[in-house]
Amino acid sequence: MIEFRPDQLKWEAVLEEIRRRIRTGEYQVGHPIPGEPRMAEEFGIAKGTARRVINELLKAGDIYTVLGKGTFVADPETGGPPRRDTEDE
Repeated sequence: MIEFRPDQLKWEAVLEEIRRRIRTGEYQVGHPIPGEPRMAEEFGIAKGTARRVINELLKAGDIYTVLGKGTFVADPETGGPPRRDTEDE
């Protein structure tokens, strides 16, 4: 769990933490991030707050969703799934 500052909204603090984890490679491109229930539990926030964090990450192109599979860290260049290396094809 993270410590919430009194001058910061919870969703902003969680958004900042998720982005930090993406930047540092803790959450790698193409790998899943926690869904709403797990994020809510981990950070001690409401599921609606977790949904807002996910929506903000989606709008910014930091993550992408695959229907029926989950939400994944986006390739920073494309804002979507990692590009396949096509040199070998």
